[in-house]
Amino acid sequence: MARNKKNGSMPRRDFLKGSVATVGAIGAVGATGCQTTEQKYCQVSTVGYGFGGSANMPAKGEKKYNSVYTGDQLNRVAFPMGGMGAGMICLEGTGALSHFSLRNQPDVFNEPCVFAAVCVKGKKKEQNIARVLEGPVPGWKLFGQPGSGNGGKGNTFGLPRFRQVSFETRFPFGTVSLKDEKVPLDVEITGWSPFVPGDPDSSSLPVAALEYRFKNPTDKSINAVWSFNAKNFMAITKKDHNVRATDNGFVLEEKGSKGKPWEQGSFSATVDAVNTKVNCAWFRGGWFDSLTMAWKYIQDGACYEKAPVPGGGPATIFVPFELAPGKEKTITLHFAWYVGKSNVRTGRNVKKPPAVPGGYRPWYAERFKDIDDVTLFWRSHYGRLRANTKQFSDCFYDSTLPPEVLEAVAANLSILKSPTVLRERKGRLWCYEGCRDNAGCCHGSCTHVWNYAQAIPHLFPSLERTLRETEFFVSQDEKGHQTFRSSLPIRPPTHSFHAACDGQLGGIMKTYREWRIGGDRKWLAKIWPNVKASLHYCIETWDPKHKGILEEPHHNTYDIEFWGPDGMCTSFYLGALSAAIKMGEALKDDVSFFKTLLDKGTKYTEKELFDGEYFYQKIQWEGLKAQNPLKVKSMVGNYSPEAQELLKKEGPKYQYGIGFISDGVLGSWLAAVCGVGQVLNKDKVASHLKSVHKYNLKTDLSDHANPQRPTYACGSEGGLLLCTWPKGGQLSLPFVYSNEVWTGIEYQVASHLMLMGIVEEGLEIVRVCRDRYDGRIRNPFNEYECGHWYARAMSSYGLLQGLTGARYDAVEKVLYLEPNIKGDFHSFLSTATGYGTVGVKNGKPFVKVKSGEINIREIKYIAKV
Repeated sequence: MARNKKNGSMPRRDFLKGSVATVGAIGAVGATGCQTTEQKYCQVSTVGYGFGGSANMPAKGEKKYNSVYTGDQLNRVAFPMGGMGAGMICLEGTGALSHFSLRNQPDVFNEPCVFAAVCVKGKKKEQNIARVLEGPVPGWKLFGQPGSGNGGKGNTFGLPRFRQVSFETRFPFGTVSLKDEKVPLDVEITGWSPFVPGDPDSSSLPVAALEYRFKNPTDKSINAVWSFNAKNFMAITKKDHNVRATDNGFVLEEKGSKGKPWEQGSFSATVDAVNTKVNCAWFRGGWFDSLTMAWKYIQDGACYEKAPVPGGGPATIFVPFELAPGKEKTITLHFAWYVGKSNVRTGRNVKKPPAVPGGYRPWYAERFKDIDDVTLFWRSHYGRLRANTKQFSDCFYDSTLPPEVLEAVAANLSILKSPTVLRERKGRLWCYEGCRDNAGCCHGSCTHVWNYAQAIPHLFPSLERTLRETEFFVSQDEKGHQTFRSSLPIRPPTHSFHAACDGQLGGIMKTYREWRIGGDRKWLAKIWPNVKASLHYCIETWDPKHKGILEEPHHNTYDIEFWGPDGMCTSFYLGALSAAIKMGEALKDDVSFFKTLLDKGTKYTEKELFDGEYFYQKIQWEGLKAQNPLKVKSMVGNYSPEAQELLKKEGPKYQYGIGFISDGVLGSWLAAVCGVGQVLNKDKVASHLKSVHKYNLKTDLSDHANPQRPTYACGSEGGLLLCTWPKGGQLSLPFVYSNEVWTGIEYQVASHLMLMGIVEEGLEIVRVCRDRYDGRIRNPFNEYECGHWYARAMSSYGLLQGLTGARYDAVEKVLYLEPNIKGDFHSFLSTATGYGTVGVKNGKPFVKVKSGEINIREIKYIAKV
């Protein structure tokens, strides 16, 4: 019987026999971690690891999924906090704050001089014990970073810290636990920001909070001073910035200028404690004077007020407190920010209608007038927002699903708190694919990438509908051509490049999904004419001979055009036709033409594009309407003389032919999770998916050659390859990402396997993926692809549907429940009007609504297993 590598001796099948008792348990760790399996805290190793399975590579299998991070697993932990489209601050596994990205674009790895500290007072000042409220600094920060050869001046790495630290998350809460044998306090820091399914506005606030909980485990009273200290990281100019006091805190400001109004920005830090003192002006001097004196005051247990000075220096909040033996105290630190303008703008302008002027303006700037307005709202509504967020978190984790699944889903919900996601001034969603270090990566809510993301349509369906509205009403022209990248500010684009077949066809299936989730027939009737025009454009562009297959060169998510019919993109076509038929029939429209194409395409694909084991591509570049590949506009670029010779022998560059692509039935998966239903023969789809697991999943990539982008997975790590050629026929230049590993594909395949009842293989893919994101080398809360916090990874939300088979249809008011789990279970369910717990108890289906309401007329329960 196969063993679960991470969970030690537990067979993979055992999770099906009952609830998972290991959720939240503390995993055993090896020599580099704790001394015993019972210890929660570990000192962070200062060893820096590299990629590629070297001798220094940490061993796998030391951490249980969905459990506490300790030791070297804390190296890269950076947990995003902030609202959707509002900006981000990360709480690191050690308690440090970093990745400050508050100016409407990413600023990854930005770690300003910001820290909290505590001083425990002794009988004499010399007996005081002061510590930064963080664990040891991870080794990778000490050398190899820019400026490290000059000593890393300006940071706080040299100040005393707690020796032991651990991190645990229950999204959207992340908790750091600190201990030090010299400090007579137990400390926990919980960072969070509002996240309430069905309430996008509360979930889009430019705020975050840190709750510092102190417990006195001794038999003596303790007098201490907590402080929060920050240089003015909002400052951009040399003179147009300042620090000012506010109620129980301070505000860091940059005034900006008439020529650069987007530089204006503010950040507030306030606390809820009595006896608070605020120093708005650190000691001024040269060299290291300011931080030297700031630490001296912390070490001395100082607690005083000081008014701002011209030019605005660093600031400190002091809170003195006394703890009797066994007592606890919590100090809540509220963060809020306001950067109401930006110069972020993408997309070419068109003459008619007139171009929308200016740059992106965040949604919150329409609701709040300034930083004081945001700060007051945050503090006034803190209790309500926390209670609502905690209710969601408790409901989500009240689940018997395997811990690797909960970990994968929750970790990628962090994408919604990253700069990948923006909300425009009218509240409309607009997104990148991911984030470069200092800018968004691949703009425009890219339709073929966001096909994979399944979290928003279920958690915030009103926001997801705005994406469809942009696609069909703004990004689509009168011919039905859709640009797969929308402009920002949202406005009509130029139509100067190919449509993306998977993106445009996927949008049709997603329109069906949004209708069934929301139940709004008027919305469907309004968008239907444009959906139909889009589908007709797809037909005449890629299937002009009306064969029911995509035959002409068709642009797709791999940034190239496939020439000739293939299983991946044709499955999108069949899914879109199926969705259009269902929508058209509901609106009493004639869909007979679509039915004819669907019948033809299904028969052709199952017969001509299936080799008995999996679906493939028939490369075709002659006898088409398209010109010679040398003349077709493409991201492929020019054909060199060498490439022209390959064209004669193998056909166009960047195809996959008889190779085996993991996305080979992607359209069938999207149709299934959208409620359209599987397209293509079920047994053949299952065969394809089993083959993906058989051929493309590698547990060790040491012998795999990847000349493309190897840092997603390489060396002794495992991963699901995008494409292999198990039966030969590998092309000299296959599609450009074919040798890579993408987490969004891994979760998509795993989810689809589960939907087909092939559960164990799906879980293995999830485990192999999450093993790479255990905190040692990569951030567990930043699954990257073409950029940090890559949207495609939200395909992980589909794992919930894959295992439970739960789907609520608001049109029929029917809950479909077809679990692939044996026996009783329970899991999270989110709908447009409420969320709760769905499952089976004593062989009978049930739903417990925890928030809002879910109007269920009938539960259609099919026990497939």
